[in-house]
Amino acid sequence: MSLLDLTYIALREKMPGLHESHTRTLWRALYRENATDLAGHPDFLPPLKKWFELHSTLQPQPPMVVHETQSSDGHTRKVLLQLADGHRIETVLMGFTGRFTACLSTQVGCAMGCVFCATGQMGFTRHLTPGEIVAQVLHQNRRLRENGQGQLRNLVLMGMGEPLHNYDAVMTALEILSDTRGANIGPTRISISTVGVVPGIIRLAEENRPYNLAVSLHGATQEERAQLVPTAKKWPLDQLMDACRFYTAKTERHIFFEWTLIEDTNDSPEQAEALARLLENMPAHINLIPLNPTEGYAGEPSSNAMRFKSILRAAGFPTTIRQRRGIDVAAGCGQLAIAG
Repeated sequence: MSLLDLTYIALREKMPGLHESHTRTLWRALYRENATDLAGHPDFLPPLKKWFELHSTLQPQPPMVVHETQSSDGHTRKVLLQLADGHRIETVLMGFTGRFTACLSTQVGCAMGCVFCATGQMGFTRHLTPGEIVAQVLHQNRRLRENGQGQLRNLVLMGMGEPLHNYDAVMTALEILSDTRGANIGPTRISISTVGVVPGIIRLAEENRPYNLAVSLHGATQEERAQLVPTAKKWPLDQLMDACRFYTAKTERHIFFEWTLIEDTNDSPEQAEALARLLENMPAHINLIPLNPTEGYAGEPSSNAMRFKSILRAAGFPTTIRQRRGIDVAAGCGQLAIAG
C-alpha cells in the first residue's frame, strides 16, 4: 500500500492525534503539487515530518517511464510505464482545443477477450491498485506542468483492462482523483467504459456513482455480439439491456453506447436499424468507432460510417464518429497492449 491508495478519509484515519491541517498539507502536496520528494517537503511541520518518518513505507514510488511515443498528429502521446513488480501498462495523453484528456488503464491485460482488441488478445495478468491508476494521472499532470500546459481536465477509463472487473479499486481511485481538495477532476468529466459487466452496471446505479458510463455493444443481436465479445455468453444482450435501462431509470443519466465499425461485419444498414430498435426509448448517445488495426484481428475499418451514422440520427439518436487519434503509434481504441 502507498499513500496513493488512500482516499482523503482513509488517510485522515491513519493520522490520529494530528490536526487535520496536516492531512490537508500532505494531500495538497500529493495532488495539487504532484510532489515526489515528500520526505523533504518544506511545508511539512515537525508533527507531519515525524509521522511521515514513521510511515515511510507509504511513500509513493512513481512507475518508471520505459518509453514515450509521440504521434504524428502532434496531439497524442503514449507512455509505457513499468510498475513496481515489473509488469507494464500503457496510458495515453490526448490534447484537444482548450483541454487535455488522459486514457487510463485499470488492469494489466484484460480478461474480456474482445476479438478485435489488442489488450483482450494478450489476456489477463492482474488488477491495478487504486494507487497505480492514480499514478497515471499524476505522471501526465507532471509532464503537462513541465511543459507549461496546465493540467488534465478529462479522464476516460478506456485503456488496458475492464474497469468494472476491477470495480473497488477503480472507484477508490476516482474518489481520490475527483476530490476537490486535490486533483479536483469533476465527476462529469470522467467516463468509465465497460464491455458490459452487468453486475458492475447495476452496482454503479445502486451506488449512484456520478461518472459517465459508456457501454460497448458492437452487435445488436445476441448472436452477432457474441462473435465479437465473448463475455456476451456470460452476460447475454437481453440482460445487458435490462441493466442499462435500470441504470438510466435509477440515475436519470444517459449512456454512451460504443460501436466499433468493422467492414462487412457490423456496418450494414440493417444492423444500424437493429441498433436503433434495441435502444428505443433509452436516453442514449452513440459513439461510432472505426476499427483500429491490431496484429491479432484481420478485420478492416468500415467504409460505411457516414451511412451508419445517418440511419441512427434519422431514428433520433445523437450519434458521433470518434476522432481517430494516435493510430500510427498504436495509441488508438483497442490498440493498447504490452507483454510482460
